[in-house]
Amino acid sequence: MVLHTDLPLLRLRNKSLLPIVQGGMGVGISAHRLAGSVARQNALGTISSVDLRRHHPDLMAQTARSHDKAEIDAANLLALDREIQAAKAIAQGQGAIAVNVMRALEQYASQVRQACESGADAVVAGAGLPLDLPDLTAAYPDVALIPILSDSRGISLLLKKWMRKNRLPDAIVIENPRHAAGHLGAARIEDVDSPHFAFEKVLEGTFEVFRGLGIESEKIPLIVAGGIHDPSQVRALLALGASGVQLGTPFAVSEEGDAHSNFKRVLAEAKPEDIVTFMSVAGLPARGVRTPWLDNYLHKEAKLQSRATVRECTVGFDCLQQCGLRDGIARAGQFCIDRQLAFALQGDVERGLFFRGSEPLPFGNAIRPVRDLIQYLLTGSSPDKERDDVQENSRAHRWVAAV
Repeated sequence: MVLHTDLPLLRLRNKSLLPIVQGGMGVGISAHRLAGSVARQNALGTISSVDLRRHHPDLMAQTARSHDKAEIDAANLLALDREIQAAKAIAQGQGAIAVNVMRALEQYASQVRQACESGADAVVAGAGLPLDLPDLTAAYPDVALIPILSDSRGISLLLKKWMRKNRLPDAIVIENPRHAAGHLGAARIEDVDSPHFAFEKVLEGTFEVFRGLGIESEKIPLIVAGGIHDPSQVRALLALGASGVQLGTPFAVSEEGDAHSNFKRVLAEAKPEDIVTFMSVAGLPARGVRTPWLDNYLHKEAKLQSRATVRECTVGFDCLQQCGLRDGIARAGQFCIDRQLAFALQGDVERGLFFRGSEPLPFGNAIRPVRDLIQYLLTGSSPDKERDDVQENSRAHRWVAAV
């Protein structure tokens, strides 16, 4: 049975969805099982397009030892098509399936087109300004376009560029880098905690941008993301004018999350002091859990950066348009992000890179179904919900006021 709510629904194209969005998480963390399960509850489920061949043994058998870029890229496009079809089968016509394609990916354009060709309901694009997204999707006018940005200045720039192409976003994700997981929407680590990114400030600024551009009547939904974990936050943010909330880490640790159970345990059991912010090879700040590999890397980071030099891609398919390790960019990370994220997907605690948001999880360290999480966020209750100190402390955090 599909969940219902007394909260306003999220209007996306011709769909009316629960105001809960599952964020895209790669490599392979949000694939068909998670995205389809979220959509089945009439919410927006999201597949991350990054290196999805790793969920398909036949494609890995063909390409695991290959350094043929064209062969690996083709395998990933086939995997993306398979994942979209599988997610839609799980959803059974409910909700919507989006594909998150990072602007920083080398295969960004081809993966956007594949998502559209394979029948995704929406394309979500962040990790850079997706100014060309309307051009890439012009042949698919029914596909919703959802950029991810962190401040009203970036939103204004994107809107002006898109308006020249006679296209507006179908929704905009506003991500606060202070609490989010993975790649963060700030240029430098020092900027991550800036009050400039506070939700209330960015929402107000965005509505002002809408008025200035004469598009306030378009009612573009604003979806806020970063550190959301409590139903009181959901209601407070909707009261500020948001149309929905996006969560990543709480969905990553759900029963239906596509990663290994070890991955979920690392995220669920991480303490605040275990969560660190560092520079990714993509040239963006990132946030994850200080596992053995990351701890070892951070101790050597300065030395590795001082020796940065141009080299061949270690996995052979140049996953990023710009890679600190491959391109010898000293200010960026100096590791192979695809390899380390793949280790995490497989549950390799010693060698994996485990992205995680900074905030407590809704169910503490418990692994619960997607349905329980969505129901809790909408109503404050769920079957067999644990009433422990972790949850009570989470509620007392007064997070909305802090950001």
